[in-house]
Amino acid sequence: MIPLILCIFVLGYLAIALEHKLHINKAAPALFIGIVCWSLYVCNVGTLMPQDAIPGWFNEESLAEQVQNIPLHFAIENQHLLQTGEIASILFFLMGAMTIVELVDAHEGFAIVTNRIRTKRKSTLLWTIGLLTFFMSAVLDNLTTTIVMVSLLKKIVHQREDRLRFVGLVVIAANAGGAWTPIGDVTTTMLWIKHKIGTVEVMSELWLGSLVCLLVPLIGLTFLMRGNISGDFDAATAKDDKNIQPWHQWLFLILGLVGLLAVPVFKSTTHLPPYMGMLLSLSVLWIVSEFVSHTMDEATRSSTGVLAALRRVDMSSILFFLGILLAVGSLGAMGILRAAAEWLDSVLPNRDLVAVVIGLVSSVVDNVPLVAAGIEMYTLPINDPFWMLLAYCAGTGGSCLIIGSAAGVAAMGLEHVDFVWYLRKVAPWALLGYISGAIVVIVQQQM
Repeated sequence: MIPLILCIFVLGYLAIALEHKLHINKAAPALFIGIVCWSLYVCNVGTLMPQDAIPGWFNEESLAEQVQNIPLHFAIENQHLLQTGEIASILFFLMGAMTIVELVDAHEGFAIVTNRIRTKRKSTLLWTIGLLTFFMSAVLDNLTTTIVMVSLLKKIVHQREDRLRFVGLVVIAANAGGAWTPIGDVTTTMLWIKHKIGTVEVMSELWLGSLVCLLVPLIGLTFLMRGNISGDFDAATAKDDKNIQPWHQWLFLILGLVGLLAVPVFKSTTHLPPYMGMLLSLSVLWIVSEFVSHTMDEATRSSTGVLAALRRVDMSSILFFLGILLAVGSLGAMGILRAAAEWLDSVLPNRDLVAVVIGLVSSVVDNVPLVAAGIEMYTLPINDPFWMLLAYCAGTGGSCLIIGSAAGVAAMGLEHVDFVWYLRKVAPWALLGYISGAIVVIVQQQM
């Protein structure tokens, strides 16, 4: 039965990787393999794993002792409920973060930042966009930051070839910036929620490597971008029909940033799950938005409220995470991932190389299931150097191909970036930056 489950998982994974070729949303095959793999596993668990091996599936020895003498199906149900609870906490966290960002964007809070970019010199604009994307991604997330910055570039860079180079840099900067904070990238968030990395530790250990990952391609692309951009900035600062006042923009930008930054503080202070801190921040913005809505006309009120923001949240991404985490969890329950970890340890000379390879593979295969698999594969203490390097590699390795990250896929959809063009023009710089940053992280860990 294990070969059948693996076959279904691989076929589903191929459907996810070929989403744009098959014209099937990746959430559909992810949900399919997540449910089918668990169903096949549960129906055949007696033949897949002997009952006396059940305690080994759990991380906590005390829990293992509790389930050692209970019937097999109760142990399986208990294990599945534990995994479902962990997955649900990740999904609630993401939903809360995405809603907050949508709420800030609906009130044009990000325009305060983007409308202040006035330079027309290509090299200066390149550094401005790169560094702004890097730090915005660390505070927000790489997907949202990419959408905001690509939308800005459409307004101020009219020559397509130049704009595509800027977009390529945005992808690299967004992924690099998101890797060094717990809320900047979904894979770092997963490691943080799973208690593999600490808030202060990941920021102190990864920020320099992530910055190098950006600076190397940024310096290289600077020599290729000479002269001034054509056109003007009138379109970039044009107002729409919303009745948004400047104080609305400032209020929600500040509240949104404070709310997101307060989540790690909430977790370290209360020791409650991070999603509760995120939902608390969302509730505060929700209450404020209800009061502020009375200062707007009916049309603006209906498009800027929390309910409107919730409708704009990408639920297909949420369902994709649910399906793929369930699928990876089933492989972990069968012991397949532990066997894969042992094989990698025997083939590769050290775990640093394992993490680097996982990062490179994430440019082809989605980094979410790779990190989920890594979490299941290794039982290492919190803030172990492997977890730190994995957070960096999984967050930045996807930049090596345009399809390797959520930021890249978003840029591809918004600007119709050609896969081969990105491979020729941007991927070599992204790979050089990725390797350079990984070396910096490893050297820091050895010091």
